Amino acid sequence: MSESMSESISQSQWQVLPPPDFPQWFLKAVKSHTKGYSGHYAAQLLWQRGIREEKQLAGFLNPDLYQPTSPFDFGEQIEWAVKRLLQAREAEEKVAIWGDFDADGITATSVLWEGLGQFFCQHQHLSYYIPNRLTESHGLNCPGIDQLNAAGVKLIVTCDTGSTNLSEIDYAHQLGMDVIITDHHTLPDDRPPVVSIINSRYLAESHPLFHLSGVAVAYKLVEAMYQRSPNIPQQRLENLLDLVAIGLIADLVELSGDCRYLAQRGIEQLKQQLKTRSRPGIARLLELCKRSGDRPTDISFGLGPRINAVSRIQGDASFCVELLTSKDEKRCEQLALETELANTRRMSLQKDITKQVKDKLAQLDLSTTNVIVLEDPQWPVGVLGLVAGQIAQEYGRPTILLSTVLLSTESSDRESQLGEAGLEDKHSYSIARGSARSVNNIDLYELVNSQAHLLHRFGGHPFAAGLSLPVDNIRLFREAINQQLAQKLGTTGALMMPAIEADLVVKVAELGKALFDELKHLEPCGMGNPVPKLLIKNCWFEQVWNRNSKDFRGRKVQYIKTKFEIWDDSTSMGFPGIWWGHYQDEVPKVRCNAVVELDYNNYEKRPEVRLVAVQPCQENYLQSCLQVSNQLDWILDCRGQELQGEGLTPLMVYECPTSWDELQVWCRRAIQAERQLAIAYPRPKQLSAQDTWKKLLGIAKFLSRTGQWATLVQLQEKLDLSDRTVELGLNALSAIGFEVSHQDCGVQISWHPKEWSSHGTNVAENDAIALRARCANAIFFAAIEEEQFRRQYFYQVPLSTIAAYNIAGYGMVGIKQD
Repeated sequence: MSESMSESISQSQWQVLPPPDFPQWFLKAVKSHTKGYSGHYAAQLLWQRGIREEKQLAGFLNPDLYQPTSPFDFGEQIEWAVKRLLQAREAEEKVAIWGDFDADGITATSVLWEGLGQFFCQHQHLSYYIPNRLTESHGLNCPGIDQLNAAGVKLIVTCDTGSTNLSEIDYAHQLGMDVIITDHHTLPDDRPPVVSIINSRYLAESHPLFHLSGVAVAYKLVEAMYQRSPNIPQQRLENLLDLVAIGLIADLVELSGDCRYLAQRGIEQLKQQLKTRSRPGIARLLELCKRSGDRPTDISFGLGPRINAVSRIQGDASFCVELLTSKDEKRCEQLALETELANTRRMSLQKDITKQVKDKLAQLDLSTTNVIVLEDPQWPVGVLGLVAGQIAQEYGRPTILLSTVLLSTESSDRESQLGEAGLEDKHSYSIARGSARSVNNIDLYELVNSQAHLLHRFGGHPFAAGLSLPVDNIRLFREAINQQLAQKLGTTGALMMPAIEADLVVKVAELGKALFDELKHLEPCGMGNPVPKLLIKNCWFEQVWNRNSKDFRGRKVQYIKTKFEIWDDSTSMGFPGIWWGHYQDEVPKVRCNAVVELDYNNYEKRPEVRLVAVQPCQENYLQSCLQVSNQLDWILDCRGQELQGEGLTPLMVYECPTSWDELQVWCRRAIQAERQLAIAYPRPKQLSAQDTWKKLLGIAKFLSRTGQWATLVQLQEKLDLSDRTVELGLNALSAIGFEVSHQDCGVQISWHPKEWSSHGTNVAENDAIALRARCANAIFFAAIEEEQFRRQYFYQVPLSTIAAYNIAGYGMVGIKQD
């Protein structure tokens, strides 16, 4: 957006759209749909988003006035699919649904399970197969096809997957199985040898079915079956729409055309679940997440993450289909609790991995980074997509996070594993798997696919993708993909930070139920129709406090939220709000500009704002920096001492840093909170590298003997080392015969000195192993010495240097969104 089209706030990082000049007839038309509310805010937003014709407006706001598209708009592909399914019914063939493990794939499987279950006897002639996220990944695979073949399956119907699985489809064909694909992901260059491929991407981008997600495409196939054979089904087709809404909204597709219509109808049905309990599993999940089901956010922040969490944590999400479709209250209670526990674990893991990623980013020069590509052997694959999305939004760059997986080196398995991994080098046994997320409308699929020669597997769409590649290729991949995007953009990553675009400027006095109800008419919101962002100028915060979230059993989980009241001069009352993932010390104590979203707290039965971004008013921020910089005692030097005096409430720094970046974070917090900063870390311990190595060996022997696990954090605390240096120590253990395995954030160590055995090993091989061990030890020792040197430096550096360095670094900096 050009400067002439928007008001720029805070160095062009915030933009607010100017109020549009819409005609009076349009306001009157909007008001007729907003049930007595002014309609002015809704009209402004609708006009800005291109909803400007009366017929278009009516269909957008009222699903009763929208004409849904026929499933037969998919043409001969859907005709062929219906014909083949009816043939299978007539011949009593066994049919299998091949789904996917995310919320869109699970709901798509559930829609076909119930929908096709009206035509085929479930369990006898109809079954479903959900791949394991952690061991099989997305798409068709030959072992799974073998399993279906052994069960006598003659027809596979995919949902939310399969379009590019050409070799697997050919394999199924060789076994005598037909395949029907329903999908919405990127199309193959050549049509696969299938009975039918129903993929919304074959349609024109302007077609009302183009943006359908996997569950909606599956629904259209069931709808076509109902229309061709209306006398067979015993269940109403519309009973599937709540499942469709969950998958559509959870998959973040553009909610326009039939996508919006299906989501609207599905939410109408979903909000009845707490009363009717026609789907007891969904009703119980809504209760656990304290949601009523009447809003899309109940899916995007409630049901969707919980369904996704099962495969992220456990790998196998097959039971989620039963959870969504079973009528057994007792069984659904058990499955819902299992799902809730998986989500609790997911939140904690996501927070831990996000911190680790940010620690790695602090060591990079982001001014020369267009695409963030990071890897770590301890990262659990299941949560990397979530973390990548969070990092991409915060740092304004496409983000790819990879977990390196050590393949078995047993001779019987080695060759097959290397072949599956696509590794040509027989001396390389590692493969990296992970997730990619895009930002700023950068086509991620095109970008990653440009380096297909370096990859093992890859699939996805322009905004999100999954991939795997040999670890040896990561460096080349990182360099190539950065160069590719730099050429495309003609600029560097430093210019890629996304602007926060506010839709409306409001005052605190305007917040409340009336505004919430008016804006609710734009729901469901999502891609193409985002949640309205409201800019509140010259406001401040009171009653600020934070706490850890708790799970449904009242136990704390490591996920922070800060509550507050937001005030301005328009009213004598504050308005409640929440800031997810932030501490109370990060909330400015001066007057601010804030971007918020108006939400509804279903637990407390009231509207509240969700803070998106905040910056002190520029003049207040600069004044605060100036005041702090003029105070000689704004940083208290308590290194190796105890604080003296009463009434002092400074921010305390107890751990000795190893970089200026770590100190700057604390100084920024002190400036924001208008508090002193106390440098209170003790004198660093001077344990020799050899003694640290002996300590690590002792821990390794204990873990090997007892079979226990240790977290990386525990190892860091025990050894008093950073996570990077601990990882080098684990590499050194591996080099001398220990087997180090990572799972989630835990480390298991066992002793397997096979390589050191003199039986069957020649002198040259033993010398090579010994050299490798010495090199690994040398690297570990050097890292320890470097870390200790840095800590000693920051313990001794003069206070005046610390103050001058940090104040100089803050003069041009606003509040960074952590």
